[in-house]
Amino acid sequence: MTDQHDASIPSRRQIARWRRYLANERAEAAVYRELAHRKTGEEREILLALAHSESRHEHYWRTKLGDHVGMPRQPDLSTRFMGFLARRFGSVFVLAMMQNAESRSAYVDDADASHQIAADERIHAEVVRGLAARGREQMSGAFRAAVFGANDGLVSNLALVMGVMGSGVSSNIVLLTGISGLLSGALSMAAGEYISVKSQEELLEASEPDEATSAVLPELDVDANELALVYRARGMSQEEAEERAHNVFRTLIKDGDQRHSDTFGRGQGNAIGTGGAWQAAISSFFCFASGALLPVLPFLFGLRLETAGIIALVLVALALLCTGGITGILSGKPPLSRAFRQLFIGLGAAAVTWGLGLVFGQVAG
Repeated sequence: MTDQHDASIPSRRQIARWRRYLANERAEAAVYRELAHRKTGEEREILLALAHSESRHEHYWRTKLGDHVGMPRQPDLSTRFMGFLARRFGSVFVLAMMQNAESRSAYVDDADASHQIAADERIHAEVVRGLAARGREQMSGAFRAAVFGANDGLVSNLALVMGVMGSGVSSNIVLLTGISGLLSGALSMAAGEYISVKSQEELLEASEPDEATSAVLPELDVDANELALVYRARGMSQEEAEERAHNVFRTLIKDGDQRHSDTFGRGQGNAIGTGGAWQAAISSFFCFASGALLPVLPFLFGLRLETAGIIALVLVALALLCTGGITGILSGKPPLSRAFRQLFIGLGAAAVTWGLGLVFGQVAG
């Protein structure tokens, strides 16, 4: 009987863990409520429902602690950071981080957590994944292109600068090479982006219906119904195409010999908009150039070659950690691992080119 009573008393380790869970659930509910205040409509309702669910979990741990609940404690650092972002920005970054946190819930492997709240956390991850996907779609184009463009500039120009440094040339040569790499790379990115976007615009334009064709509709044989073939070619079923064509002819008979600009329906249209190719080209130029400038920056101040090289490595390493972390957050993955992956890839490329430059410099010497 005594053993049964002792088994119901939580250990110090359990109490500490439950208090941490309680603090985290309270903080996560606050994050969802803060995000809900910045949203409207369906998204707001979903976020408030998530906050309510986290409050239920908070009540579960408070009840389990009973007299051991103690004074409120601080949540985990990552949860506090998400709360800070939610209060200041309320952006897709918070949802992406919440998705990652919900996916890695400790409740799955904790026997003290009920199966229900463990299942809730898994479902929450999917709900937040869906909400974050909306934000990713809205910002994925320009923002993601900016991050990747800057990252390309960082890695490619650092590798170029390190390779030239390894050959043993002077600081001025390294500076000129870095500036040349910046300009050539940025111009190449801009030209490639312009051609890509312009080609996409032309492809979309070629798929648009020729509205001038609607002028010949009154001359068509209604019984032959050639118009239905147009709609079938654009993806409608035979029944849908014939119904649509029938409605068009009926409208023509009713309104008389008039042109209808929407007779054939709209295609995808020019989704990029006027000036899209130039805007994309200019954006790519500056995104790449902003990243490529960092490896060159220390050499602009006349520092010793070794000193400038070390400063360039530090600056680029910090920037790579930032771009890697942002990429991880946007993809819903752990930002720290993605940051270090980006760092190792970038510095690895620089190390390879530096080694090759060292070999070529010795051979040439």
